[in-house]
Amino acid sequence: MSTLFTKIINKEIPADIVYEDDLCLAFRDINPQAPVHILIIPKKEIVSIATLTAEDKEILAHIMLKTAEIAKHEGLADNGYRVVTNVGENGGQSVFHLHFHLLGGRKLTWPPG
Repeated sequence: MSTLFTKIINKEIPADIVYEDDLCLAFRDINPQAPVHILIIPKKEIVSIATLTAEDKEILAHIMLKTAEIAKHEGLADNGYRVVTNVGENGGQSVFHLHFHLLGGRKLTWPPG
């Protein structure tokens, strides 16, 4: 299944990429919900955390470590930030390729919506 994110990974659609390696890609959201809004995605096509398997644990751990590094690089580490993933339609998932939203740069409220 080719999603919007697969096309970004394959460089078929341009994106403002802030980080890339063999396992993941991070880019700025085109509809930011905070001053810093970056999406971090695995290059492997995984629908959501609901479809993760035991063999995905290294990819997931890698993405979490890179998310923290990106947050630090973006100047978010001192004041805090939020990392969110949406699962399924009711959870607000609109692209069915696992992705994490890194949000920061302002005070974030709770509950989110």
